[in-house]
Amino acid sequence: MSAASVIHLLLHALVPAALAWLCWRKQWHVALAVMLATMAVDVDHLVADPIFAANRCSLGFHPLHSAPWVWLYPLLLLCPKPIWLRWIGAGLVIHMLLDGSDCWRMAQGW
Repeated sequence: MSAASVIHLLLHALVPAALAWLCWRKQWHVALAVMLATMAVDVDHLVADPIFAANRCSLGFHPLHSAPWVWLYPLLLLCPKPIWLRWIGAGLVIHMLLDGSDCWRMAQGW
C-alpha cells in the first residue's frame, strides 16, 4: 500500500474526528461513530471490476459516488432534526471531498 493510500485512509478517520470534536463536543463520540459508519458508502466498490484500482477516480465511477447521490449528501447537512441526519451528511460530504481530492491529485500527476 502506498503512502498516499495510507494518508487517504487516515484522513477518512481524522477529518470526521476533528469535525466531531469541533462542532459537537458534548456528543463528539456519537457524531464520530455515525460519520465513520458512513464510510460504508464504499460498499459500491464491490460492483466494480476490478474492485480496487489505485489510479481510478471513484467519483462518477462507483454508483454511490456519482450524481445524483453526491448532490443529495450535502442536503442532509440542512436537516435541523434529527441531528444524526446532519452527522450522516457530514460524513458523506467529507468522504466525497476526500475522494475528490484524490481524483484531483491523480489528474495533476502527483
